[in-house]
Amino acid sequence: MGIMARRAATAVTSADVARLAGVSRATVSFVLNNTQAHRVSEATRTKVLAAADTLGYVPHAAARSLRAGRNNLVLIPAAVSAIGRLVSGWIDDLHTELERYGYTAVLHAGRFTDPGTAARAWAELRPGAVLALDGTSLGAAGAEVLRRAGVRALMAFAPQPAEGVYTVLFDDRRVGVLAAEHLVARGRRRLGVVMPRERGLSAFAEPRLAGARSVAARTTATVTPLEMEYTHASAAELASGWAEHGLDGAFAYNDEYAALLLHVLRDAGIDVPGEVAVVGCDDLVTAALQRPALTTIRLDVPSAAQVAAALHDLIETGTAAPLPAVEPVLVRRESA
Repeated sequence: MGIMARRAATAVTSADVARLAGVSRATVSFVLNNTQAHRVSEATRTKVLAAADTLGYVPHAAARSLRAGRNNLVLIPAAVSAIGRLVSGWIDDLHTELERYGYTAVLHAGRFTDPGTAARAWAELRPGAVLALDGTSLGAAGAEVLRRAGVRALMAFAPQPAEGVYTVLFDDRRVGVLAAEHLVARGRRRLGVVMPRERGLSAFAEPRLAGARSVAARTTATVTPLEMEYTHASAAELASGWAEHGLDGAFAYNDEYAALLLHVLRDAGIDVPGEVAVVGCDDLVTAALQRPALTTIRLDVPSAAQVAAALHDLIETGTAAPLPAVEPVLVRRESA
C-alpha cells in the first residue's frame, strides 16, 4: 500500500511521455501544445498522443503559460447566485468562443469587502484577462493592481468607463426606468420593486431600484422596495401581506422572480394584471409561457462571439474596436 501511495503522489511528466513514445521532450511539447511553427510527422504525433493517453498525462497550465509568455486564463468574477438562466447561457457560449482562441474561462465566486481586495485576489491567479460582469467591482485602482500583476486585458460591463478598462456600456438604471415608465403609462401609481436577498444580486438590483425611483421623482408614482428570496416560502409571505402595501404594480427584478411572484399572487387570490401589473426582465423563453404571459424587458447584449473576439484583440494588441452597449427593450405581454 505504501508503494501504491507513493506512485499515486508522483505526477506523470512530459519526460515520461517522451520515453514511452521514444521522442524528445521538445517533440512532446510541440505536439501537445499544437505548436504550428515546428512540423511533426503524423506518425510521431500519433505516438505522442497515444503515450500521453496511456499515462494519463495532463499538461501543466502554469508551465505552459510561462513558455508562451502569457496566461490563457480568462477570469470572470461572478457570484453563483447572480448567474441566472440568461447569463448562464451567455457564459456557456462565451466558454465555447474563447476556446476557439485557445483561452479557458473560469468563474471566480469569491466574497470581498471592497473592489481593491477583489482585484488583489484576482491578481494572485495571474489571469491573462479579467471580464467583470458587474463593472462596479473593477475601478481604476483595481485595474492598476491587475495591470501591475501582468493581466493583459480588462473588460467590464459598466454604466461608465473606468481608466484602463475596456468598457461595454450597461446601465442597470435604464432597466428600472423602462419598467417603471411602462407601469406608470398603464395607469399604475403605487409600484413595488422586488429586491433579491441572494448574495451578489444587489449590484444589479440597486441600480434598477434607483432607476424606478427616478421615474417616481418626476411623476405621481411611489416606489416601495420589496425584499424577497428566490423561494416559494419567501414569495408567499410577500403575497400574503400585499394588501398592506397597497401596490398596484411590480417590477420583479427578472423573469425568474417575476414568475414566482405571479404564481404566489394568483394563489393569494390577487388578479394579475387586474389588481397588480407585473414586469420582469431578461425575456426568458418561459416568460411568454406564464399565465398571464409576462411583460418583460429584453436585454440586447453583444454576442459571446463578439466579446471573445474583443478579449482576444485586447490580449494580443492591447486595443479592440468598441462593442455596442447593452440595450434594454420592453416586450409587452399580458401581465402589464
